[in-house]
Amino acid sequence: MDEFFAYLLQFGSLNPQQLALIASKTTPLVLSKDAYFLEAGHVSRRVGFLLEGVLRICYYSKQGDEITRNFIDEMHLTTDLRGLEYGLASPEYVQAVTDCRLLVFAKHDWDELAHTIVGWSEMVHKMTSKHLREKLARISPMVSQDATTRYQEFLDNYPQLANRIPLSYLASFLGITPSSLSRIRKNIR
Repeated sequence: MDEFFAYLLQFGSLNPQQLALIASKTTPLVLSKDAYFLEAGHVSRRVGFLLEGVLRICYYSKQGDEITRNFIDEMHLTTDLRGLEYGLASPEYVQAVTDCRLLVFAKHDWDELAHTIVGWSEMVHKMTSKHLREKLARISPMVSQDATTRYQEFLDNYPQLANRIPLSYLASFLGITPSSLSRIRKNIR
């Protein structure tokens, strides 16, 4: 819980009573590798904070190919905002790449925090904005880069993820085939 409190306090101040309320609303969750935090077609009714492990956000293309859109590592939130805020079914899956440990808030508890803690909504807005900036920084440059550059930049920017995720997921994220990624890795060594 201390890790989550340290994370929250980056975005605003909370007194001991508020921290106790937040702690009372969390439930620990262990996800085994390959288990889903959220499945496509379901409405997200919870928010998770990843304490340990790696999650991926993925979907299936019209051709049936599995596409990895993003990775989530420790000290980040995960949810589907469209579902949480508007009750819309998620078009994507959130799947454990490794065994994961999370703190989870049910939607009604998350909403209660917004109604009870002055400044909570502003803190959530700051968290969401930070994660959006990180996601854009990870994805935006990839559009105009060749595959080798995309892979090298991924290694440079996210070295803690490179050895924790299967090559097939990384290849999908980079927009290349696993065999192309193997060739790139061989040429870089």
